[in-house]
Amino acid sequence: MFIGRKRELAFLQDCYNSNRAEMVVIYGRRRIGKTELIKQFSKGKQVVFYACTECTDTEQLTRFSKRLLNTGMPAAKFLTKFPDWESALHSMLDISSKEKKVLVIDEFPYMCKGNSEIPSIIQNMWDHELSKHNIMLILCGSAISFMEDEILAEKNPLYGRATGIYKLKPLSFEETKGFFPDYTIEEQVIAYSILGGIPYYLEQFDSKKSIADNIKYNILRKGCVLYNEVEFLLHQEFRETSVYNAIIEAVALGNNKLALIHSKTQIEKNKIPAYMKNIMEIGLVEREFSVLATAKEKAGSQKGLYQLTDAYFRFWYSFVYGSYSELEEGDIDGVWQYQVEPQLHQFVSHMYEKVCIEYLRRQNKAGKLPFHFTKIGRWWDNVTHTIDGKKRTVAEEIDIVATDRQEGEYLLGECKYRHEPAGVETLRHLQHKFPSNKYKGQYHYAIFSFYGFTEGLRDVAGKENVLLVGAAEL
Repeated sequence: MFIGRKRELAFLQDCYNSNRAEMVVIYGRRRIGKTELIKQFSKGKQVVFYACTECTDTEQLTRFSKRLLNTGMPAAKFLTKFPDWESALHSMLDISSKEKKVLVIDEFPYMCKGNSEIPSIIQNMWDHELSKHNIMLILCGSAISFMEDEILAEKNPLYGRATGIYKLKPLSFEETKGFFPDYTIEEQVIAYSILGGIPYYLEQFDSKKSIADNIKYNILRKGCVLYNEVEFLLHQEFRETSVYNAIIEAVALGNNKLALIHSKTQIEKNKIPAYMKNIMEIGLVEREFSVLATAKEKAGSQKGLYQLTDAYFRFWYSFVYGSYSELEEGDIDGVWQYQVEPQLHQFVSHMYEKVCIEYLRRQNKAGKLPFHFTKIGRWWDNVTHTIDGKKRTVAEEIDIVATDRQEGEYLLGECKYRHEPAGVETLRHLQHKFPSNKYKGQYHYAIFSFYGFTEGLRDVAGKENVLLVGAAEL
């Protein structure tokens, strides 16, 4: 069953319906569902789909030729293989179709790896012939850095030729709920916190089984798909896997600055930035800045915090990586009981903040907030408070801060994922943290509490127009 991706499908359909030639680039990290998206789009259409493999250029051309010739084009009567890439690509015009002719080249970087001239060949063919016909060429790839630096970047042959570029991102929480129709909202949040928005991972869980059973059977059990998934992907992307394992584990455990990563891993300081750059290029880690940070602050090497963007990698390094010996011996119940279960609720609270931000984005899009924000995210800074007549500077952090383009209105949000209702003190503490003397404007507040609110907070929220969001609204 195909779930979500309505915007992506609409985008591809619009390209298909256009009255011009289309060269569409689709890319995103592995397992994110690029191939399934294209297959869903291809239903009911005459589409030639070719999946590249890691092989020699000669073998690639042979396989590509076979796929095209199998469409029944006239050249199939005389050829078993095209003599060169120009001839093979030109044959796209001979594909039998009453509507737009569509050719998909999946994992395009493999084709370029075997022959670095491929982008130049396609550029030449596109400029002089293919762009003049009713065709749609889809180039798809998982190597994010290659797609951005070698295909889309300026000074590369295909720069400016793409008529559509779509970087696939993980599914939202709202979309992932479709994978777990039998789960409560709490179980859906937990599943999302573990698996993130990666369709391949979401498909491994069965909502007819409990969260505990799914974790034991589909993650902790040696031999299951997700058990070796992280190491499999790292081996595909990197050579020094032990080094990358150490760095990603350090980030997963909260070491979010270069100095902390060095302290945890003992890897040479001057080498860590290069490793981090490689990890960020494949979409596993991002450098996060306070949402109100200036361009100058973002340029500072010490300001950003490194965060794992992949929920499953975060879960795996938090609970599986350090328990490998026990799991290899089959002690699944022990790892669950003593490692995972006691810390799972705290683990989920991190992702709960993201779910709350997604909720606000939906409300913003629907025009249901006091103002339309253009920036939203976590905020942190050193703030000077006056307590008992004395000034004291402390590090403050707010789960959600959103603001408009002029930074004249602010929405401050607190996310509570605790087994108790949020009270008035939650609101007052939130109001106290933000430095209103530094950020002038009108303030609005939102309290997210998965387990409800006290009557006192409900009364105050009604009088002060504070947005309260419980589990049901998510």
